[in-house]
Amino acid sequence: MEAPLYLRPRVEPPLGALLDDGPFLHSLVAALGSPLNVLLPQTIAENLARFRAVYRSHHLTGRVFFAHKANRSSALVRRLAAEDPAAVGIDVASLGELRHALGSGFTGDRIMATGPKNPEFLWLAARVGATVALDSLGELEQLAGLVRTYGLPRVDVLARLSGFEAATGPGRPATRVLSRRSRFGVPVREAGELWQALERHQDAVEPTGLAYHLDTTGAEEKIRALEQCVLLMDEARSRGLSPRALDIGGGFGVGYLADAAQWERWTTALNEAVLGIRPPLTWGGHGYGLRNEGGTLRGAAALYPAHRGSAGPGYLDGLLSASGPVLGRPLSTLLLEHLHDLHVEPGRSLVDQCGLTLARVAEVRRLDADHGPYLVRLEMNAGDMSLEEHGVLVDPVLLPHGAGADTARGPEPVGVHLVGNLCLEADLITRRLVHLPRLPRVGDVLAFVNTAGYAMDFRATRAQRRPVARTVAVERTEGSWRWCPDEDYWPITHPEGAPS
Repeated sequence: MEAPLYLRPRVEPPLGALLDDGPFLHSLVAALGSPLNVLLPQTIAENLARFRAVYRSHHLTGRVFFAHKANRSSALVRRLAAEDPAAVGIDVASLGELRHALGSGFTGDRIMATGPKNPEFLWLAARVGATVALDSLGELEQLAGLVRTYGLPRVDVLARLSGFEAATGPGRPATRVLSRRSRFGVPVREAGELWQALERHQDAVEPTGLAYHLDTTGAEEKIRALEQCVLLMDEARSRGLSPRALDIGGGFGVGYLADAAQWERWTTALNEAVLGIRPPLTWGGHGYGLRNEGGTLRGAAALYPAHRGSAGPGYLDGLLSASGPVLGRPLSTLLLEHLHDLHVEPGRSLVDQCGLTLARVAEVRRLDADHGPYLVRLEMNAGDMSLEEHGVLVDPVLLPHGAGADTARGPEPVGVHLVGNLCLEADLITRRLVHLPRLPRVGDVLAFVNTAGYAMDFRATRAQRRPVARTVAVERTEGSWRWCPDEDYWPITHPEGAPS
């Protein structure tokens, strides 16, 4: 029998201790239903501390802005609002997120307004004193018009750029090799027009710096963009503007898997399955972007690099230590020499290990009567837990139900297809065959680990009138877990010592 193709999750404290308390998690599901999202607010504060340690090691100033779109939780946002205002802010990408941040304790001067913006979003951001990351010249015109019409104070703005060019080496001109195309930001080649527009509207806006966000985890493009922005800020100052901050966005990544060898083995097996060398690993022979053309593997796997040697704060540290291709000096040195603040906007990496999603097993049956793989239907649907929709492949953790459940089916691992509760053929929790240490049974719970970043609620809907997962915040106090609804969590302590 071939060894199972595990993709076991990376689990760190205190998430590991929470997973070890199966009875507590089962009690939550019994009381609040399946699916259920569970969050650890303290962990986001610990992740922030790790990012701030990188700042200190490079002697840099600036803020870490949490990308709110990664999770709609109130508990996580309130926990960050209680941290040092000089250290952390929040990046909001909609009017609703802006209102939520203000209601959760963030003051306007700690808020960065990003993303596509309607007039209401721009007006409120300007009114409360948020910094606006301008996405286009048209957005600048609209913001300036609102400031003048309503007599608002000047608004701090960062101009977002895109279309960075590659460089061939120190002292050499840039080649026409562009970063991947983006629909956000002003192309670098239009920088002259941008400076003119900012000069024209200085009565309404205060240009405080530049920004970019590259939709990639690749370091080369990020290094190139950071260095070019430093040079562009020099150009802006030569025109009388006073930029002082550079916002490099997010994309620092998360390591989802514990074992690099498991990832290599699984991806190799996927290639072989698509080529027909081994049996299919997926429902319907899905190739995750790979295809077989006459015995040749074509396409590219649309998968997140689930095992990463460097991610989150470690990735940021490596980026700042890297040398730019034109000036040949470490990027952190360039920022220090120019007295620039550095802003970052981590989403996924700031909520790393902050939560999990629980789903109860509703049915277990074979796909065919007496043979073939098992189907395990969960009390959730694909929108409730969308790791795979973001290209992240990781095994759930089986939490047996009842005494002796661990041995009820024997010790043999088994491959299963995890399917959802919607009346749709496409409602697959995972398209791949998932290997578990034993066959689940009805009433068991599967815990999907590290779902706080984009997977908990980014795609959740009330399709077929199914309820959206509830979310709870948990903390370990005096040797036991305590929980409350996400919206009832506040990072303050009552006299009796329990969090509110």
